Amino acid sequence: MSEAEKTRPSDQKYTSMKVFSFEGDDSKSSALRVNIPEVADSAYGMYTWPCAPVLAQYVWKHRLKLQGKVVLEIGSGTALAGVVAAKCGAEVILSDSTLFPDCLENCRKSCHANDLKNVKVIPLTWGLVTLALLQLPAVDFILGSDCFYDTKDFEDVLVTVSFLLKRNPDCQFWTTYQKRSAMRSIEFYLKKWGLAAEEVPVTSFFHKDGMQHCDYPGVDSVHMFDITLDQRNSSCGSVT
Repeated sequence: MSEAEKTRPSDQKYTSMKVFSFEGDDSKSSALRVNIPEVADSAYGMYTWPCAPVLAQYVWKHRLKLQGKVVLEIGSGTALAGVVAAKCGAEVILSDSTLFPDCLENCRKSCHANDLKNVKVIPLTWGLVTLALLQLPAVDFILGSDCFYDTKDFEDVLVTVSFLLKRNPDCQFWTTYQKRSAMRSIEFYLKKWGLAAEEVPVTSFFHKDGMQHCDYPGVDSVHMFDITLDQRNSSCGSVT
């Protein structure tokens, strides 16, 4: 979740528990129910923005691929996608900026609300090579929901992603973003940091009537990308 979405008073209280239900592929498949604590104010970082359920649905659709894999969620916020990955059998690490300890605490509350005792929560600030970043284990998948909210964060997000992908060349970054302006693009930074993006049609996996609480304004403007190392340009923009 974006840095710009997280300005809030220190004495805020949680005001709601939102429930998300993910349907099985057929009558024999199990459904999944996830509880997410949040502040009921869209100006706060601990609100479940429209990108989160879309990414979570993609995670759910590919749950078999994630079993036993190491999954890092960046800018976790309410951690919906990361929680779904953990419930699907992934080894999940949730993260958010060191500047927002309330978000890190909310990640822990989301884990507690879903009986997840082995999910790690770490401080990880985009654009900085910190000890927490360097100490990460090998990562198979990175998740990011609405990280490209504020243009000032675009390069910082991709610096961190590029660093991780170069350490883990087979890793994929699954990310959703809400298109708010045709003038905002990450294409320049993708090329600068040696990354390639493939758009995944949201209609190929996301169905509003298959999940509760998807009546968000803006869901129809959410896009999904799978970002990987650009093998033609993977030596560019190395992190030092």
